[in-house]
Amino acid sequence: QVQLVESGGGSVQAGGSLRLSCAASGSAFSINTMGWYRQAPGKQRELVAAIASRGSTNYNYSVKGRFIISRDSAKNAVYLQMNSLKPEDTAVYYCNADGTYRYGGLYNAWGQGTQVTVSS
Repeated sequence: QVQLVESGGGSVQAGGSLRLSCAASGSAFSINTMGWYRQAPGKQRELVAAIASRGSTNYNYSVKGRFIISRDSAKNAVYLQMNSLKPEDTAVYYCNADGTYRYGGLYNAWGQGTQVTVSS
């Protein structure tokens, strides 16, 4: 079973920066896409950014130019550098990964979530 552990959330003032990290662990698996989602109170979970195994990226329009997603395939890790943070970025951020097990089967795994709070 693939497990994801996130770190790096916290509180920051508007205009500040935070960096989220997520590492996948388990056995006999490969990762296709890794990404970050967020869910604000009373709202649906939404994609923030995703990065495929070959490096192509996809961003939510609201974070383009401010957030940067990257991954270290050797470490099974994904990162989210968040700059110029706004109060509307406040949410619980979740790491996500999908891929295959070496001996067959697909998975889609979620982290436990990390809180990001941006004050004005």
